[in-house]
Amino acid sequence: MSQGTDQVFVHPTADVEEGARIGDGTKVWHLAHVRSTARIGGGCVIGRNVYVDSNVVIGDLCKVQNNVSVYQGVTLEDEVFVGPCAVFTNDFRPRAQNPDWEITPTVVRRGASIGANATLVCGIEVGSYAMIAAGSVVTRDVAPYQLVAGNPARPKGWVNEKGEVVSRDPANPPAGV
Repeated sequence: MSQGTDQVFVHPTADVEEGARIGDGTKVWHLAHVRSTARIGGGCVIGRNVYVDSNVVIGDLCKVQNNVSVYQGVTLEDEVFVGPCAVFTNDFRPRAQNPDWEITPTVVRRGASIGANATLVCGIEVGSYAMIAAGSVVTRDVAPYQLVAGNPARPKGWVNEKGEVVSRDPANPPAGV
């Protein structure tokens, strides 16, 4: 594990593989597993039982709550919140044996929030400061500042950078959003 000058906290039960890069001030909690080629920025909180796969990139000041698996192909930009038990996929056609398997990337842009138990199907982009409601199944891109909910997730309105709902009209974002 490489780190900067400030202390990185890794709980004794966590497994951070040699070569993982973790930024200053990040905390990795109980039973988390960070693979050797993962990169986690500074000031992050990686909760209990979180799995951060090979080549995952997590930006600065992110919070990944308990029981989340961030699989290869997922990028979380700065200040992203991932609620407990959220799920990312990285394969459109999963099979136990597939020699032609290809990772399908997913990007979550700066400041976006993903609610507890949400599922994000691979190949999507979640825009900056977007809000995904708890339990949603996201199968399509989410626009910046957009609020989505349901299965499948559908637009329900718009939020500001604080996460406050500023419009319930999904078709018309307010000025400045």
